Amino acid sequence: MISRLVPVLLAAASVVAAAPAVAQFAKSEDAISYRQSAMFLQAQHFGRVAAMANGRVPFDAAAAATNADLVATLSKLPWAGFGAGTEGGKAKPEIWKEQAKFKELSDKLQANTEKLAVTAKGGNLDAIKAQVAATGETCKSCHDAYRNR
Repeated sequence: MISRLVPVLLAAASVVAAAPAVAQFAKSEDAISYRQSAMFLQAQHFGRVAAMANGRVPFDAAAAATNADLVATLSKLPWAGFGAGTEGGKAKPEIWKEQAKFKELSDKLQANTEKLAVTAKGGNLDAIKAQVAATGETCKSCHDAYRNR
């Protein structure tokens, strides 16, 4: 099932990557829904790798690599949904006041998810555990600063 989704997700990501830095949304609610959906998918696939890294499910190197690749792809998506006039949802207003810091954290997340994808391809569970921790800490730092609970 996941192997059939990969080409679709990669095609969607290429379309998004070719779009302007800030996508045009008809309503702010559309942007909020878009970014929340992208974050949800990211969390689902990251959670699968993290569950293996934490020993909650048996380690499957192929599944870890596939899910880590998806996380790296999905990590590029939500940022288009944070344009001017898209405030709301679980996002704190500080996002729009601290754009440089927010961008720095989004760039760090994308770099860490790329490292996770590369690490997972290597199949070394200990290395995956370390990169899951680093990636998870990046997620947490951004959510702590910019997400309402």
